[in-house]
Amino acid sequence: QVQLVESGGGLVQAGGSLRLSCAASGSSFSINVMGWYRQALGNERELVATITSGGNINYADSVKGRFTISRDNAKNTVYLQMNSLKPEDTAVYYCNVQYFSGGYYFRRWGQGTQVTVSS
Repeated sequence: QVQLVESGGGLVQAGGSLRLSCAASGSSFSINVMGWYRQALGNERELVATITSGGNINYADSVKGRFTISRDNAKNTVYLQMNSLKPEDTAVYYCNVQYFSGGYYFRRWGQGTQVTVSS
């Protein structure tokens, strides 16, 4: 079973930057898609960005040009560089990994990390 450990959240002023990391560990798995989602208080969880094993990237319109997703396949780690942060980016950010193991396809969520942007 894959375990996910997130890090990098915190409090930042508007216009600032943060970098989130999510490392996957376990045995006998092959990761396909890695991504980040977020959930603001009172809202549904929404897509922020995803990246496939082949490097195809998808961003939510609200973060295009400000956020950059990347991954290190050797370390099974996905990153989210967040620049020009806005108060509306305040949310709990969740890592998501889709992977193959034992002939089955799984989807797993991280524990979430709080990002707070003050105005």
